[in-house]
Amino acid sequence: MLPSFVVFVLVISVPPVACSAAANGSSTLTEGQELRGTDRLISKNGKFALGFFTSESSKSFSDNTTLPNWYLGIWFNKIPKFTHVWIANREKPISDPNFRLSKLRISRDGNLVILNHASKSIIWSSQIIIVNGRRRANKKKSVMAALSDNGNLVIRGASNTSIVWWQSFDHPTDVFLPGAKVGRNKVTGQKYSLVSKKNQINPAPGLYCVELDPTGGRQYFGKLCNSSIVYFSTGEWNGKYFNLVPESSSTNFFHIQFIDNDEEEYFTYTPSDPTVITICLLDVSGLIKQLLWVESLQDWETIYIQPKASCDVFAVCGPFSVCSDSALSLCNCMKGFSVKSPVDWELDDRRGGCIRNTPLEHCGSNRSNLTVLTDQFFPLPSVTLPYHAHSMETIESRQECMQVCLRNCSCNAYSYGKSGCSIWHGQLINVKQYNNGTVNINEEILFLRLAAGEVQSLGNNTKGGRRRLIIGLTVGAFGLLVMLLIISMGKRKWCGHPLNNTEDACGVIAFKYVDLQHATKNFSEKLGGGGFGSVFKGILRDSTAIAVKMLDGARQGEKQFRAEVSTIGMIQHVNLVKLIGFCCEGDRRMLVYEHMANRSLDAHIFQGNGTMLDWSTRYRIAIGVAKGLSYLHESCHDCIIHCDMKPENILLDVSLVPKIADFGMAKLMGRNFSRVLTTMRGTVGYLAPEWISGVAITEKVDIYSYGMVLLEIISGRRNSSSKECTSNSDHDVYFPVQAARTLLEGDVGSLVDERLHGDINIEELERACKAACWCIQDHDFDRPTMGDVVQVLEGLVDLDMPPMPRLLQAISGSSSTT
Repeated sequence: MLPSFVVFVLVISVPPVACSAAANGSSTLTEGQELRGTDRLISKNGKFALGFFTSESSKSFSDNTTLPNWYLGIWFNKIPKFTHVWIANREKPISDPNFRLSKLRISRDGNLVILNHASKSIIWSSQIIIVNGRRRANKKKSVMAALSDNGNLVIRGASNTSIVWWQSFDHPTDVFLPGAKVGRNKVTGQKYSLVSKKNQINPAPGLYCVELDPTGGRQYFGKLCNSSIVYFSTGEWNGKYFNLVPESSSTNFFHIQFIDNDEEEYFTYTPSDPTVITICLLDVSGLIKQLLWVESLQDWETIYIQPKASCDVFAVCGPFSVCSDSALSLCNCMKGFSVKSPVDWELDDRRGGCIRNTPLEHCGSNRSNLTVLTDQFFPLPSVTLPYHAHSMETIESRQECMQVCLRNCSCNAYSYGKSGCSIWHGQLINVKQYNNGTVNINEEILFLRLAAGEVQSLGNNTKGGRRRLIIGLTVGAFGLLVMLLIISMGKRKWCGHPLNNTEDACGVIAFKYVDLQHATKNFSEKLGGGGFGSVFKGILRDSTAIAVKMLDGARQGEKQFRAEVSTIGMIQHVNLVKLIGFCCEGDRRMLVYEHMANRSLDAHIFQGNGTMLDWSTRYRIAIGVAKGLSYLHESCHDCIIHCDMKPENILLDVSLVPKIADFGMAKLMGRNFSRVLTTMRGTVGYLAPEWISGVAITEKVDIYSYGMVLLEIISGRRNSSSKECTSNSDHDVYFPVQAARTLLEGDVGSLVDERLHGDINIEELERACKAACWCIQDHDFDRPTMGDVVQVLEGLVDLDMPPMPRLLQAISGSSSTT
């Protein structure tokens, strides 16, 4: 809301003369022109548009009538999926009856204003008050507004366009465009902060902000707006990347800068490829996402997200709710509570959280022992304790802790464990479910205060559920016995629930959730995790060691999931991890693999806590991985593109034989098609150049990734790490650049992992280096097939020196420039 004196000044500053409509499609708005209705400003490159657009935020959900609100904003002009990147009046939308009377124009004092001519009121103003530390009271020279090619709306001098009075990049909303800012103005104190939307269809300011560290650190925070509560930090900027976000390195796909001068300090970024369309978005739920427009899919794909788990966002589910990253529904009300506003909840606006089903009884007016009989506690194990606990240091028993809570009518929960007694007044927020079902480290259980009738109802439901479970297990056991007898009588071999009805194979086994829960000791031993989910170790009844992958975000129906698992189960190769079975119950989706005793390759070549691999072993691993990929690309019924080849997805068995994991997650490509459309996946540092540009991909993306992995096997360090190219150099060189350059110079021995102490086969090393450089060529048609790579590594085919990729040449030239 604008101050009354500002509105008065702006209204009387509107010229009484008639204004002309702006030239529709022009990139500028000059004094005396108006933008109204369907008029648009279009940037000169045609990428962005500015105008009025409508939102569904005012749709009535009771009678389905629509009274649209209107906003002035900037959006991508050529993208079919409407995506706004900036909104002027997000806090004060224009109601439908007033829209036709509202116009954008430049007022006499040089401000951009949205003016309602009927009421003579200002809906929105750019409010140019202080520029470069001095007040602009009397404008003597004319100004103009222009929509720049980077999506920045700028008010500048009409005769001297280098003078900028105001720009939208200084007032971001929920989108951080390339070239925009997150930081602050040192002179005015103005923050350049991102603020999330209220919900999915209402762009009004929401709960979460991204802003520069107010203490002066070169980092930015994800936090609750107008609060000191921080739920995500990038860590300090070290000149190349943020310490806690190493994938933000400028040597990859984005060039990140920290600008610090007398007037401002801020972060900004630009994509290395100017044709890439990308945005950084702070979404409704407080997640920071980097989105990439994939032209072939006609949609945005998320290529980066922070925090990694949605439940790490503070209070994302609102009060009296529990957040679970592993459940089908992220947020659920606590027992005895229901969603306060179902309409807002469905739109991801959960700030209202949940409310009690039954009010607490006899609390407030009567604090006698009657309270003990009417209010009771319901245990919530396996959850993190709520925010803002009150510690009761003198309490020494759980019973006494419970009584303290009962005697205080504002107390809604208590907990007692190794850290003593804690109680919570008012709302319970930021409660998260443990994925493995265990109690927290201090053995603390949250006891939720409910009316006695509510607790008894919950208890009856639990008993009824247990009774139904016992009956179900009994009937199921009887049915299983009958089935076994039938199978035994028919002398047929039984293998669980086969997905393949072939005569010579049983297919993969359909496990029950309770069986996997028992085999993994309630998913207590976590082996690792990645983009697809978490992996837990288990032991079957026949002592077979297994690895259970609990898939995150799998939403297929049971029939589709079974069909996909059936396809994976038919793929058998010595260098591919064997799929034993699966689980598909309710919203649970799991894959059961053979367990790899020696973990993944990265543990041995990077982390230093695995077995030291000699050159012979490394070379055998390189050949084995190449054979596995060759099988996926060339020997399966359908060409399978892995899409995420990296050391973490190469597992080693007890004999250090390499086996490719997660190949079943890739998309299938029919033999009659040379390319496949796929969603944006993969890992930074291994992505082929054509992938980031959004074009359709082939199996050659796997070959590019394999080349990067091969360089890492040789060197024992990440391909994205840097190293001085000479002893007196002050500049870091991207390692693939160093490898290609060194190969051309003939000194391949200097590329080998120093821990090998020169104990290598020089001929094998030269073949491996040439194959790697051949694999990482810029264009997919210049790369070999995996079958060719196998022949080169096995010495069956001689390979000439491949050219240095042009992309690496460009990096090499820039990195060696003083």
